[in-house]
Amino acid sequence: MDESLVMNVIAEQLNVGVETLTQETAFADLGADSLDLFQIISALEETFDMEFENDEAEKIKTIGDAITYIKNVLEN
Repeated sequence: MDESLVMNVIAEQLNVGVETLTQETAFADLGADSLDLFQIISALEETFDMEFENDEAEKIKTIGDAITYIKNVLEN
């Protein structure tokens, strides 16, 4: 799983520079609201051909959380 692809999707969705993102970056710190998060998750689902469980998606607060979740889904 390519972590830089996750960063690129998030940067594109939030219209921020990918170089400003780290795994520790919280979506709230980027000014992302619930609609932004929905769009990010939708874009990540499409990119990685997988689905986020609603309960699990609500727990994702940082970019690292999203990367970890995607890795876990793709490995199982």
